Amino acid sequence: MFLPTTPNELKELNIKQLDIILVTGDAYIDSPFMGVSLIGKVLENKGYKVGIIAQPDIETSDDICRLGKPRLFWGITAGAVDSMVANYTASKKRRQKDDYTPGGINNCRPDRAVIAYANLVRRFCSPEVPIVLGGIEASLRRIAHYDFWSNKIRRSILFDARADFLVYGMAHASILNLAAALNNQQDTRDIPGIGYISKKKKGVELPGFEAVQKDKNQYIESFKLFYDNNDPATAKGLCQQHNDRYLILNPPEKYSSTKELDAIHALDFERDLHPYHKVTGTVKALETIKFSIPTHYGCYGECNFCAITVHQGRTVRHRSQTSILAEAKLFTRDKNFKGYIFDLGGPTANMYGYECKKKLKKGACPDKRCLFPTICKSLDPDHSSQISLLRKLEALPGVKKVFINSGIRYDLILNDKKHGNTYLEKLTKDNVSGQMKVAPEHTDKNILNLMGKQGIDNLLAFKSAFDQLSKKSDKKQFLTYYLMAAHPGCTLKQMTQLKQFTSEKLNINPEQVQIFTPTPSTFSTLMYYTGIDPFTLEKIFVEKNLQGKEKQKQVITAKSPNFRAKKNRPFKKKGRSF
Repeated sequence: MFLPTTPNELKELNIKQLDIILVTGDAYIDSPFMGVSLIGKVLENKGYKVGIIAQPDIETSDDICRLGKPRLFWGITAGAVDSMVANYTASKKRRQKDDYTPGGINNCRPDRAVIAYANLVRRFCSPEVPIVLGGIEASLRRIAHYDFWSNKIRRSILFDARADFLVYGMAHASILNLAAALNNQQDTRDIPGIGYISKKKKGVELPGFEAVQKDKNQYIESFKLFYDNNDPATAKGLCQQHNDRYLILNPPEKYSSTKELDAIHALDFERDLHPYHKVTGTVKALETIKFSIPTHYGCYGECNFCAITVHQGRTVRHRSQTSILAEAKLFTRDKNFKGYIFDLGGPTANMYGYECKKKLKKGACPDKRCLFPTICKSLDPDHSSQISLLRKLEALPGVKKVFINSGIRYDLILNDKKHGNTYLEKLTKDNVSGQMKVAPEHTDKNILNLMGKQGIDNLLAFKSAFDQLSKKSDKKQFLTYYLMAAHPGCTLKQMTQLKQFTSEKLNINPEQVQIFTPTPSTFSTLMYYTGIDPFTLEKIFVEKNLQGKEKQKQVITAKSPNFRAKKNRPFKKKGRSF
């Protein structure tokens, strides 16, 4: 059942006043892949009356006021993607398309959507209850941060949005705890996973907003302290001064257990676009997520250009096979299901079903990473759970194929001596839809070190194994390589060397190449802004000229004079998986 989004739905449900109204920059897709829908269903399951206003017009009161005023709070999110990333390319050109907007035209999501929607609520609704920020835009902008689009250090989004609270991370528990405290008129100051503004400092103090504005070394120190305090098992509360007030960030909420994740995903999702939006067109994102299944959250990859670990966490939590199979069975009852599960995975598909036992007990290591520079011996990759899961899903009546489209870490497959080869053989035989996505990003050792990625030896070994198994299966399928231009430290010379490698070693003319985008809360963005490697404190080259960035990309995408494309190459797909 959809959450109400129109006055008529409130009448049909006999709701006179909602407890909570959620505002989002995406069209309302009722799916566990959509954070606002998932949080809405979690709140509804606990008895709260929840409504959703999606992509409201920010110039009038028509949309934002149509459900009345909530009793407890307004919840605001930019949607599944940071609004500035959704609206602009790495070259700062306006995007024409939006996969989360009906009709696909990018004309419904305002820039800095969290701030815009908070201002909209204050302008037309005279809120008498708190404004609560959440979602990826708020989560990754929760401290003073570098903003690529304005090229400056911005305050915590809590200050710019003039909101009352911010829930960060996945927020499954923190949003319920906050709702309960507001409902019972209890103290909210110590709820894990939330931020707020105070006149008094509390917790470990980060260098303040004014300090990081003036001194890049202070910004490096601030970000490192912030990054090191994101694991629920070890994190301390943080504070950061902004003029005469303090941002307070309580320690993160505990990670949801398998049992809790199963309960969340058992909620009644329609897995469809709300009829209110259908009249204006289809939503492209639904093509991907409607018949896909999220199996786990979090990532132990910690690539320096990726913010997944800051938002979802460095510890991988997974759903049970029983829960996943139950979701697949629901698909088979849908008249539109053709037997194909489009994707089975998470941030990286083959992290399902195992984790470092030390990390589960004591939290992430403060002095080392799981996969870089090599895979930690404590991790012990084991693909047997996903092999078993794939086979069980494929045995369900009505399921024809299960595809892995989330991207995979080939180093984990090669490191799994017991089941890695069996897993890869299974994928190449049954679960690849013409191409398998991998993300080497680069081949230069120095750039890979700055990215937090391993060297190329594993890539070449994996390519050889994949090609052999594809040939054995008598299938014409290929690896799709995601590569990156203009990452901090990267020069035109290194892109030329990458081009030579892709032509000679991979026999491809790369298509999936993106220019590095400095998004908030990543080490690579820290490097981009400061021109300093934060781990060695050495200065590095950073290409900041837009033409220079485009030139780096053009070097790798240009057709090589001696390059001969393979026949039956797969069609180009947009977007990256991790």
